[in-house]
Amino acid sequence: MISFHTQYLKGFVNEEDIKKISPAVAKAHADLHGKKGKGSEFIGWLELPSQIQKNFLKELQSLAAQIQQHCDCLVSIGIGGSYLGIRAAMEFLGHASKIPVYYAGHNISSDYLYNLFETLKGKRPGVVVISKSGTTTEPAIAFRAVKKFLEAQCGPSELTKRIICVTDSKKGALRQIADKGGYRSFVIPDDVGGRFSVLTPVGLVPLALAGVDVQSLVEGAQKGQQEYKEADLNKNNCYRYAAIRNILYRKGKKIEVFSSFYPQAHYVGEWLKQLFGESEGKNGKGIFPASMIFSTDLHSMGQQMQEGERNIFETFIAMDKPQHDVLIPHEADNLDGFNYVADKSFDFVNKKAYEATAAAHFEGGVPNMTIGLCQADVFHLGHLFYFFEKAVAISGYLLGVNPFDQPGVEAYKKKMFALLCPPSFRSVP
Repeated sequence: MISFHTQYLKGFVNEEDIKKISPAVAKAHADLHGKKGKGSEFIGWLELPSQIQKNFLKELQSLAAQIQQHCDCLVSIGIGGSYLGIRAAMEFLGHASKIPVYYAGHNISSDYLYNLFETLKGKRPGVVVISKSGTTTEPAIAFRAVKKFLEAQCGPSELTKRIICVTDSKKGALRQIADKGGYRSFVIPDDVGGRFSVLTPVGLVPLALAGVDVQSLVEGAQKGQQEYKEADLNKNNCYRYAAIRNILYRKGKKIEVFSSFYPQAHYVGEWLKQLFGESEGKNGKGIFPASMIFSTDLHSMGQQMQEGERNIFETFIAMDKPQHDVLIPHEADNLDGFNYVADKSFDFVNKKAYEATAAAHFEGGVPNMTIGLCQADVFHLGHLFYFFEKAVAISGYLLGVNPFDQPGVEAYKKKMFALLCPPSFRSVP
């Protein structure tokens, strides 16, 4: 299902290193599953895949049919964990959706929003707005603007058919807006943080409305939950990956580059940057996450990767089988000299580029490992989501931080609030 390759760690990580860290991994496992570790009130994601009810998935399928009847596109409003998992899935799956998805609330650019409205003119959009509190600046003001646009385009009577809120069960501004407007709503679990929420209604609702097979996504995550339940590093590649990255960190490798030769994995990389950066970057610690898409970035960052400061390690995300493949044509005159690859597939060349890059980076002093999906489909994406969610939990505990809070994120929010809000309102939460 998901393979793990470590041949290019030789000389950087050995079995003695693995043996030494094994007791710490066993403790991290016990703390996580026993709910004794830091942030244990936010580990609802741990058993979540097996708890998702089939009736809920059928409800989403029914709602999707209704939305697609009234709407020809979807606007998903959210930021951070309320945006990245959704976009990662949509981009990874390509044409798996039935209606296109547009995004708002993940930036504060007026040009971006203006161009979005220009794109939506003449369309019949549905809207999913996602926020636990409803008071996060970016999605809150974007929802105001989108709702006004929708009302002008479709009329006030259409709003209840087109707007869906994903928010807290009882409290918060968006809950009040949903109740007052009569909008259909879904609940964000209290014990699941934003960056772990792609398998909650945060991710499942917009993905289902767009036409993604969320049942297969959940089944893939269930496979991961079952596969990564043991602490034994010889049986659990998820834990082995978490252990290796901490070994490398202790040996001075402070940056992890998530690399892939598959462009549809770009937003998976963005999701990983939040998952690892927000979970581990605390108390003056943390592996800095970056992401690259090859071979594009080999022509911009390849020099740095090959010969720059040797504080980097690399994790490739590879795929045995792409969704589609294209053959390289034969040309009679062969002016470019590439008939030697004629009738071979682009994926064949892509895989050779990956093999060459992994070997070259290793020889240049960049230890690297590969997480491979046997197929680029929704089931394996669900499996991959769970793999990384559990890996970062174990990795955070090995690092000695709480992987489930994000106190540093609030710093810019407080300063922005002070700059935007008149003094007479600054006591308002």
